[in-house]
Amino acid sequence: MSFAKKEYEFLTEIGIGPRNLGGYVSGAWKASGPVVSTVNPANNQVIAEVVEASIEEYEEGMRACSDAAKIWMQVPAPKRGEIVRQIGDALRAKLQQLGRLVSLEMGKILPEGIGEVQEIIDMCDFAVGLSRQLNGSVIPSERPNHMMLEMWNPLGVVGVITAFNFPCAVLGWNACIALVCGNCVVW
Repeated sequence: MSFAKKEYEFLTEIGIGPRNLGGYVSGAWKASGPVVSTVNPANNQVIAEVVEASIEEYEEGMRACSDAAKIWMQVPAPKRGEIVRQIGDALRAKLQQLGRLVSLEMGKILPEGIGEVQEIIDMCDFAVGLSRQLNGSVIPSERPNHMMLEMWNPLGVVGVITAFNFPCAVLGWNACIALVCGNCVVW
């Protein structure tokens, strides 16, 4: 199966084909739900199809995320930051292709599509620095011989819901910080 238009062939460089599985669960793509067509808003032509994950697959994914959160929150923050840095590097390596994808799907001009992806890269860089500053505070107490300690604790699993007009930027603003703070993210 090939893309309907030759201009969409670049999508193969970022792992997207004419038909794609829409759920990523426990390290594997899976989906057995209904098929949704992704449409170019500029010309109303189908770009590709996505097979949605079923309710059972979503629930399996949430259980896996909950299990992973127990491990992820135990990883030291600077090591979590290093993994977020690697995510930023991977995005940086495919910036042009990912920017073209955002532009194609959202109907944005190409510089805005690239800018969306650059926002995630910038947030990855910011979050890496933050990962070494999650140190809390020591607060004076009114009680003699007492002190109060403020400490960052992961929540576990957090969800990020993005608007259609800024899907990548909003994801980056939230997910990068949540990851270095020890949370697993569902998007």
